[in-house]
Amino acid sequence: MKNPILKPKIQDFINQNIGVSLSQLAFQKNPFVEVEWMEVLKQIEAKTKAKDKLPHWFQTNNIIYPTKISIEQTSSEKTAEYKSSLISGETLIDLTGGFGIDDYYFAKKIKKVVHCEINSELSSIVKHNLSQLKASNIHCYEGDSVQTLQQLNQKWDWIYIDPSRRNDAKGKVFMLQDCLPNVPENLPFYFNYSDKILIKTAPLLDLSSGLSELNNVKIIHIIALENDVKELLWEIHKGYQGDVTIKTVNITKDKIEKFDFILGESQELAPFGIPKKYLYEPNSAIMKSGGFEEVGIQFNLDKFHKHSHLYTSDVLIDFPGRIFEIEKVIPYHKTEMKALLEKQKANITTRNFPETVENIRKKWKIKDGGNTYCFFTTLEKNDKIVLICNKIQ
Repeated sequence: MKNPILKPKIQDFINQNIGVSLSQLAFQKNPFVEVEWMEVLKQIEAKTKAKDKLPHWFQTNNIIYPTKISIEQTSSEKTAEYKSSLISGETLIDLTGGFGIDDYYFAKKIKKVVHCEINSELSSIVKHNLSQLKASNIHCYEGDSVQTLQQLNQKWDWIYIDPSRRNDAKGKVFMLQDCLPNVPENLPFYFNYSDKILIKTAPLLDLSSGLSELNNVKIIHIIALENDVKELLWEIHKGYQGDVTIKTVNITKDKIEKFDFILGESQELAPFGIPKKYLYEPNSAIMKSGGFEEVGIQFNLDKFHKHSHLYTSDVLIDFPGRIFEIEKVIPYHKTEMKALLEKQKANITTRNFPETVENIRKKWKIKDGGNTYCFFTTLEKNDKIVLICNKIQ
């Protein structure tokens, strides 16, 4: 039976009210006898959320949306598209299908994709949406993914898993063993059905914590979107015992910034130095990776201090992060600060500095904004300085 939410008059109403405040709509009388008013409001709320995150879904007619939280938790189209570039072969099974964004993009690279979803209502929604999106090589299976794996009983080129980070007993959790499904416990079982497993986790998961729970990790992908880390991807290969490669990526409107290194390979330290002509601030994916020595070594840059994670050079280079030209360097003393910055406008960043941005603004009466960028940081011998910069990139 066709879902009444798909009736043209209801879809028209939803589309006309994208972005309208739900509190404003909630007091209206329901003009549709065939559906509950709350269901219409939920569609408006979720579709509004999807506008920027899922533009292809948003622009496709007669898409049914799950709850707003499902939209918030799903991959964006940009990260899903990038994820699809990491896999190859002919078959993939997604054990935690969710809203199906990842599977839609996997299916552009893989001949047969299976979407498993334990929530029957969500599975039904995804099946409908995939028909609207004309993704005919994705097959939806409702129910427990363990049973689906056993039922289909075949070897897959890839298994994909995005464990739920909410546990009925513990609430929000951060250890993989507390997520659903329990991937560390189930890995031997999964390896009966595939030699390659891709696991998505939240960016809050500590890399060393994940490595302590998972075996056979070959690559960890750290994916940021517009300098905001969105997800970690753990590429696991059956029997693999070698070095772990860290691959960072920051997807922006204009380009994709990449930086890779072998975890624990470099025993060399990046050289320390005083501020030169240019300042480099690594993007958030690199900051999450912890590859601070590798950045200095690979790009031939000096660091200010072991814990400052800012880099400098006299020659301008292409760099995966923000780049600034240093106009002035002043010691963090009252006289210099009052003369230069008090009552001015500036964008403030602190790196390895004892005061917060809020305290600095209040103390020196610096307003937010403008074209001046100020970095409050610490040099090798613990001297506190302020770098007055212009942004290049």
